[in-house]
Amino acid sequence: MFTPLTGRTVLVTGGTKGIGKGIAGVFARAGADVVVVGRDRERGEAAAGELGAVYLAADVSRAEDCERMAAETVERFGGLDVLCANAGVFPDTKLEDMTEADIDAIFATNVKGTMLSVKACLPALERSGHGRVVLTSSITGPVTGYPGWSHYGATKAAQLGFLRTAAIELAAKGITINAVMPGNIETEGLDELGPEYRQKMESSIPQRKLGTVEDIGFAALFLATDEAGYITGQTIVVDGGQVLPESMMALEAQ
Repeated sequence: MFTPLTGRTVLVTGGTKGIGKGIAGVFARAGADVVVVGRDRERGEAAAGELGAVYLAADVSRAEDCERMAAETVERFGGLDVLCANAGVFPDTKLEDMTEADIDAIFATNVKGTMLSVKACLPALERSGHGRVVLTSSITGPVTGYPGWSHYGATKAAQLGFLRTAAIELAAKGITINAVMPGNIETEGLDELGPEYRQKMESSIPQRKLGTVEDIGFAALFLATDEAGYITGQTIVVDGGQVLPESMMALEAQ
């Protein structure tokens, strides 16, 4: 049995939809006090109402917003125990068509936003005595590649570069930091890519199905437990075995 997280406070950036909402839901059902952060107030308030969480409007690419979301969480709940730095964007743009603005925008949210969120939450996480940080990275970039997502993949690899040194620095503060690396997960964003993309993705996964947002949430929940306190600077791939076959022939040979 794991030590319950009842009464602990969890802040989930990008928690108003998709994987972030799934993570927030898992923590809420585990008894945690959950704060979801996003830029869209209408969507955020609807998600918070559905989850029994609190919504805070913030843009993680802005340092002042990150400082405010941390301060308001502490003011409301008296502390902060877990940060799930999940906020991210994934525009589809081929390298030949990519602009400088495209690159700046994705790095601002996915990399800068991750770093600013962690930095802003550090004092509260240290006071917690069992502070946890869980990053949402991806298999795309660190392990795999996909046309149109070279800038996205670069940001997800950069998150893991940040993770390694941050783990060393945060260890002295009693805080762990780890990452979950999702494969193809069933979200609103995936639906927008169409049924043909979905079918092809399912056929490339050994389990022959897409993951759920709860699959990512359960991995994040484990990394937030007391029992995972000796794990830091590590990654967990949650992809149904997607990265394992060396080619589609490996699946066809079953």
